[in-house]
Amino acid sequence: MASTSLTLISSTFFQTEFPTKRTTICCSISKCPFTPNSVTPLKVSVSDKNMTQSPIPLTSITTLVSDTDTTPSSSSAPQQPSPQPPKKLPMRRIPGDYGLPFIGPFQDRLDYFYSEGGRDTFFRTKMNKYNSTIFRANMPPGPFISSNPNVIVLLDGKSFPILFDNSKVEKRDIFTGTFMPSTELTGGHRILSYLDPTEPKHEQLKSLIFFLLKTRSSHFIPEFQSSYTNLFDTLEKELAKTGKATFSDANDQAAFNYLAKAFFGTDPTETNLKMDAPKIVSKWTLMQLSPILSLGLPKYIQEPLFHTFRLPPILVKKDYQRLYDFFYESSTGPVLDEAVRLGVSKEEAVHNLLFTTCFNSFGGMKIFFPNLLKWIGRGGVNIHRRLAEEIRYVIKSNDGKVSMAAMEQMPLMKSVVYEALRIEPPVPLQYGKAKHDFVIENHENSFQVKEGEMLFGFQPFATKDPKIFDKADEFVGERFMGEGEKLLKHVFWSNGRETEEPTVGNKQCPGKDFVVLFSRLLVVELFLRYDTFSIQVGKSPTGSAVTFTSLKRATF
Repeated sequence: MASTSLTLISSTFFQTEFPTKRTTICCSISKCPFTPNSVTPLKVSVSDKNMTQSPIPLTSITTLVSDTDTTPSSSSAPQQPSPQPPKKLPMRRIPGDYGLPFIGPFQDRLDYFYSEGGRDTFFRTKMNKYNSTIFRANMPPGPFISSNPNVIVLLDGKSFPILFDNSKVEKRDIFTGTFMPSTELTGGHRILSYLDPTEPKHEQLKSLIFFLLKTRSSHFIPEFQSSYTNLFDTLEKELAKTGKATFSDANDQAAFNYLAKAFFGTDPTETNLKMDAPKIVSKWTLMQLSPILSLGLPKYIQEPLFHTFRLPPILVKKDYQRLYDFFYESSTGPVLDEAVRLGVSKEEAVHNLLFTTCFNSFGGMKIFFPNLLKWIGRGGVNIHRRLAEEIRYVIKSNDGKVSMAAMEQMPLMKSVVYEALRIEPPVPLQYGKAKHDFVIENHENSFQVKEGEMLFGFQPFATKDPKIFDKADEFVGERFMGEGEKLLKHVFWSNGRETEEPTVGNKQCPGKDFVVLFSRLLVVELFLRYDTFSIQVGKSPTGSAVTFTSLKRATF
């Protein structure tokens, strides 16, 4: 079975919708023997109509059979058919258009944010209109922030990986899409996320992140256990007091404290930041992503205030300086010495370390943890029981210690984390600009792409491609167990395939494996401590809003 080395960190993630529907999940559990070979499949249907369903029609797929040679043979041995080259797909002009200047992009922006069903309906409507998973459209923000909102949309799992091919697409200044936030928000520097691999600074800065992860890896597990033990204590106290406990606020504080301690050995609450870091980071992030976020405000407020003009960076200048001072003081020593050795100034290194920690890593925990809890919660009694049994059995067999090696012995837990990353990827939008003319393919056709055209992939559709995944719009807990691990090559959340590794020469998240590690740790710590839990699920600008209504302590 494939295993992944868990020693690195990650890039992120902002989802962009704010519906208000809430659902309640109540679960219970009973003690039973550990029987990993006698289980039933775990399936959670996506019942929320606002969630992305399998977007690609389930049409029949023609199986090609090579013609056999009918010429009589002089030998009595049966003749084997000659191998045939793959069938060439018919060439089709990319359907769709961009409309009139200003008017077309503006109308697409309104449809994207305000049509019933939100952005999922926006993409599905155009896909059905053109009978294609590849088409032309405009992506927000459009006028007056983006000078060119025109993109070629990719919605299937076959065409999407072209965005990872550095020989075909450029990644310069397109981390956030068709616009780039002001560098005044990052100390005047173009941060690693906005650099193309061909730029010399890309290798230097990514090497610095790899150095940080390698030198601090021994702190990742113990610091997580410490920070999230405090989180669970806080949730239990709030539950006892009010009957419910909001996960997001407690998670934000625990996540930032964890990252500061794990990466830099500093407790931020004992510095000038005190408990303010999560709010400062959220405000700073909003300044960068507001043109492509939906905050749930009325159209007449949200459009002119957030989607038409940039917010002035001066609004967060003092707050950002507080963050910078914290990271400069915390990273002084081996990390900044390594930056200088690599040819990066200490100032630029600190701005990049701040971005990696706050935007990438903190953002990942802020978005993905609630989503992960939501899907596990919807799994109900069966998934809770099986996870608790598997996790406790393995930890007991490893002298009661949580380690990377022990977690590799938990196939269901690993599969559940990967399935959550597949069904609701924390990085839904990915871009690449064509370096030259080339041809892309979906399952039915070939399409010509011209040099300079912008490609855009909406990942929640690509990773629910029903021609790749069975029951693509359902959460299937054991999907990636056993032979199912072969499907991991179709999980793309990290700006690359899950089966591939980040290098200084590609744009895959440098901390891909770190994100997987801390996601696994959340599930492990949760079920070492609790048999089951009940939650309410709503929506927030960055994903799911989870409120605990019960936490049942472990009984076996």
